[in-house]
Amino acid sequence: MSKESLAQDRLARARAIHTAGGVNEALASGALPRRVDLTLSEALVLGLLRQDVRTFVGVFGHGSTEIGEVLRIYEQAGLVRSFGVRNETEATHAATALRWTTGEKACVFTSIGPGALNALAGSLVPASNGIGVYFLLGDETSEDEGPNMQQIPKHEQDLYLRMFATMGAAYALHTPGAVGVALRRGLNVVDHPYRAGPFFMLLPMNQQAAMMPRFNLDELPVGAPPHLGPAADEGRYAQAVDMILAAERVLVRVGGGARYAGAEIANLLDLADGVATISPIAAGAIPFSHPRNMTLAGSKGSPCGNYASEEADLIIALGTRAVCQSDSSRTAYPKARHVINVNADVEAATHYNRTLAMVGDISATLKVLNEALRQRSPKTTTTSPWLATCAAKRQEWDAFRQARYDQPTLFDEGWGTEVLTQPAVIKAATDWARTNDTITFFDAGDVQANAMQISEDETPYQTYNDSGASFMGFAGSALLSTALSHKPKYALAITGDGSLTMTPQILFDGVRHGAQGCILLLDNRAMGAIVGLQQAQYGVTYTTADAVDTDYVALARSVKGLLALDGGNTIADMLSALNHAREHRGLSLIWVRVYGGDDPMGALGAYGRWNVGNWCEDTQALRHEIGL
Repeated sequence: MSKESLAQDRLARARAIHTAGGVNEALASGALPRRVDLTLSEALVLGLLRQDVRTFVGVFGHGSTEIGEVLRIYEQAGLVRSFGVRNETEATHAATALRWTTGEKACVFTSIGPGALNALAGSLVPASNGIGVYFLLGDETSEDEGPNMQQIPKHEQDLYLRMFATMGAAYALHTPGAVGVALRRGLNVVDHPYRAGPFFMLLPMNQQAAMMPRFNLDELPVGAPPHLGPAADEGRYAQAVDMILAAERVLVRVGGGARYAGAEIANLLDLADGVATISPIAAGAIPFSHPRNMTLAGSKGSPCGNYASEEADLIIALGTRAVCQSDSSRTAYPKARHVINVNADVEAATHYNRTLAMVGDISATLKVLNEALRQRSPKTTTTSPWLATCAAKRQEWDAFRQARYDQPTLFDEGWGTEVLTQPAVIKAATDWARTNDTITFFDAGDVQANAMQISEDETPYQTYNDSGASFMGFAGSALLSTALSHKPKYALAITGDGSLTMTPQILFDGVRHGAQGCILLLDNRAMGAIVGLQQAQYGVTYTTADAVDTDYVALARSVKGLLALDGGNTIADMLSALNHAREHRGLSLIWVRVYGGDDPMGALGAYGRWNVGNWCEDTQALRHEIGL
């Protein structure tokens, strides 16, 4: 078939789908024949369209030209939108943020080799946070005619498949006829109701343009995996109620998998006379202001959260992976006699010893458990000694934080003047974001460490914190999602100087594609979180300071269309800059110099234990002593 006739056939199919309102509608009406002659690449795009994937973002190369040609024609017909960017890691962050904030699906495309590996690095974020993202990756040819440029230089087959399958789920389409199976496996991963993640489709370069005569479009799958019901009973609910009623100090640990179960969690807290600690990804699952919310726990937690963890005799774990920082490397609960672990994943549900595992949908399971508690003399009270003691610890933590907000500036030797502190800036900025209907992304490092302790989310998804991968540069790149979305919402990315300069492409691609958001750049000229860790462990710092004098405002102003502002040295100045940025129709950057010294008023501190550096011996010994 000639290039011209192939392009005409593709365009005719795409227009028929657009006119009908979708692939399914076109098939049902007969506007799109069920059997067609098409290439593997077009079958993939049709299959993704049938799964409502209409947004594509990435970098084309010699390993993906055929995919690019199909997308060009389908975009011409109004079916898809493709966004070319400067880096595949940025593309992955943007696609992840789009799905995370709006639910809209996206697909990242790359060439073979370095581009695919850039995407692999970025995919640590959706893998760690349970976000479903598709990837179309160029791969070496299937006929092994000799080494392909940019493949792994080793005489073995399927090396990229092996590598990508380690990060998530992967499928190499060496046989075009397997496209339906590949898409079904992808659908089951990216639309998994409890543990979604990245799905990598590896496309041998010689197969992308392979013709598939009379391909049956019914082979392209639809239908996401179903939700689970409540955990099976088998006496578990009665046993759980017995444990709760026998306990004196109940702690409910709320993980990311329980974000949607806020009402049932609040009921459980009252019925069990428990208090809660919240993982960063679950912020807002119960309101920050809730009297039973002890906020964060773990090595970067809070004194009240860690007190509740240390003293609890029963842990009710909801949708949590028990990441090392959140449970102090498995030493957070030294007095816990039992764990009730509710999770949709068997491995996570059985993580701790002495566990009653309840595998099922968390909200549905809690409804059954709460009703069982109501029928068995629940401990509902607002004046118990356990709640009173924890509430006093929470008041101490709130006062500790407020003292730092009340002293927003400190003299910094590096800057040679009084500058704002990170706690004061983050507190004021997140308050501003809530008032101005703005979602907030937190970047990794010192910004993230402080932001987790400062956020006061009253509902889920006011803030987005990549606490799973802690990927430097995520927040800035995430702003690109506002350009990808069909229903964009203004966003604020709070980032450090190190994080922004690791992935600065948003400065250019944000303007190019029309991102709607602001980068709030907190410049302390150091890797503040690691500086603090080095000082705590060894009393010195090493290679984590940065004395390079960089004018970030001038750098940003060099990009036409990007509004660049100096955030000044007062909260009032910073808020004025935020208001100015919010009025700008496009992307903006506000540079704020922040304190980087060792005055305790310049940060919120670290609490708990962690199995890193020279703390490992003691932490591991305690873990084995606890035996949980």
